[in-house]
Amino acid sequence: MKDNQFSFIQALEEITEEKGVSKKVLFEAIEAALHSALRKNFDPEDDIRITISPQTGEIKVLKRYLVVRTHAEVEHNCMILSQAKKIDKNAKVGEHVEEECQPDNIGRIAAQTAKQVVIQRIREAERDLLFEQFKDRIGTISMGEIQRIKNGNAHLLFGRMEAVLRPKDQIGGNERFSPNARVKVFVQDVNRTTKGPMLQISRSCPEFVTKLFEEEIPEIQDGIVLIKGISREDGVRTKIAVYSEDPSVDSVGACVGVKGQRIQSIIDELRFEKIDIVKWSESLDEFITNALSPAKVLQIIFKRERTEAVVVVPDNQLSLAIGKEGQNVRLAAKLTRCKIDIKAESKYQEALEDLDDCMVVADEDFMGEFFDDLPEDEPNTGEDQ
Repeated sequence: MKDNQFSFIQALEEITEEKGVSKKVLFEAIEAALHSALRKNFDPEDDIRITISPQTGEIKVLKRYLVVRTHAEVEHNCMILSQAKKIDKNAKVGEHVEEECQPDNIGRIAAQTAKQVVIQRIREAERDLLFEQFKDRIGTISMGEIQRIKNGNAHLLFGRMEAVLRPKDQIGGNERFSPNARVKVFVQDVNRTTKGPMLQISRSCPEFVTKLFEEEIPEIQDGIVLIKGISREDGVRTKIAVYSEDPSVDSVGACVGVKGQRIQSIIDELRFEKIDIVKWSESLDEFITNALSPAKVLQIIFKRERTEAVVVVPDNQLSLAIGKEGQNVRLAAKLTRCKIDIKAESKYQEALEDLDDCMVVADEDFMGEFFDDLPEDEPNTGEDQ
């Protein structure tokens, strides 16, 4: 029995070293599990305590009694003083003594319980370790390997961690992946589940594009070029605003690269999603003008404390400014955080009628000149955002 106990201790020590499980935590868990397993051997009201020696592995089952003076005072879990002194010569009335009582089947129960607890604790420790390892990856790009595709869900493996890339997190909602393909994803979170930690990943979120730019553009990595904002409709188009405090640095050109090499690698990763790189400006007028590119802006009139803007464009560029199904102006509005209403030059009069008395004009000289030149045609509403 002693040899078995020593082997048991050795095995636990090896587990604590290899798996990083605290020996103290392991012993406490085994003691608690043994307590539950051995309860059926005793009266439900018995006060039972289990101990395991960390040095020898010896298991003791102790029954606790309150020391009383006479038989008349004896109730359940009580022991008269004369009997208590046989267990502990220093026993006193009103104090407690513990008597060892080993069930016949304790060896078998202990072995089974210890095995179950050790397996459970190792599994929990490994899950905790995985969680800690991947917790630091939140907000970064990681590379996973496609294991299988089921019902549109792509199951990926990141070392020993699994994740599911759902259709809504795929670019355009329906990406095609080959088995064993290596895929880049943005790690949004790590969630604890009954099956262990699970990564929450996405390729459709704006942050994925932001991190791709940070990976591919050295000037962004070095802090020379800053990303000031992004708006995205995955699978179709993204607008990203960049800026450099160094006037000698072309922030847009740095992102595009020589012959478009830098931006092309990002476009390839995004399944040929269109990317508009916009120069950010502290001036909202200039920022909106840049954000609506490639359309040309003639005039901007702000209202409601510059949270809304009427933007005038040449008639032949109205569709370009608005974009297919309103996409260009919608993305520009998200990027600039300003509601944008596009108006054709010939219909500028209609836009003026919608302005309130508190409007702020981007260019007052141009505004006055434009008033004089307005045609008298019947107003016609341009497409709204």
